[in-house]
Amino acid sequence: MKEIVINKCYGGFGLSHKAIMRYAELKGFELYCYTEKRDDKGRMIWGEFRECNPEKEDCYTVYYYKKELTEDELTNQKDTDKYFFYEMDLDRDDKTLVQVVKELGEDANGRHANLEVVEIPDDVKWCLEEYDGIEWVAEQHRTWG
Repeated sequence: MKEIVINKCYGGFGLSHKAIMRYAELKGFELYCYTEKRDDKGRMIWGEFRECNPEKEDCYTVYYYKKELTEDELTNQKDTDKYFFYEMDLDRDDKTLVQVVKELGEDANGRHANLEVVEIPDDVKWCLEEYDGIEWVAEQHRTWG
C-alpha cells in the first residue's frame, strides 16, 4: 500500500515548525528560520528579513537552506528561490513526510491544517483533490475542457 499525507480540514496543507525541522533532520540537511522585519509600528518592511525562533515567538516563518543570506540574496527572487524551502513542494507520498506526520501526530499540523496519512493500493494512479483546503486522494482519470 502507498501512504499519502492529506489535509482534513478547511485551511490547507501545512507543516508545523517542529515537523519541518524534523523533516530536514531526517533528510540530512539544515534549515534556518527567518521572518519579515517590521518597523516600529509593526508594519512589514518588504524584502527584509531577520532570524527568528518560531518555538519562542509567533512569527510568519520562511525557511532557507543557507544561514547567512546577503541583502542581495534576500531581495533577488532568483537567489531567494535557490535557498528557499517550501513544504508545499514536497511530494505527498514522500516516505519521510509520511514518517514525520505519523511520528508527530497533531504536532505535525501547520496553523490551518489537520494532517492525516491515507493508504491506497500501490498500482493506483492518483492525484489530490481539494475543496477550501480539505483534501482527498482521487484516482486519476481523463477530463476535457
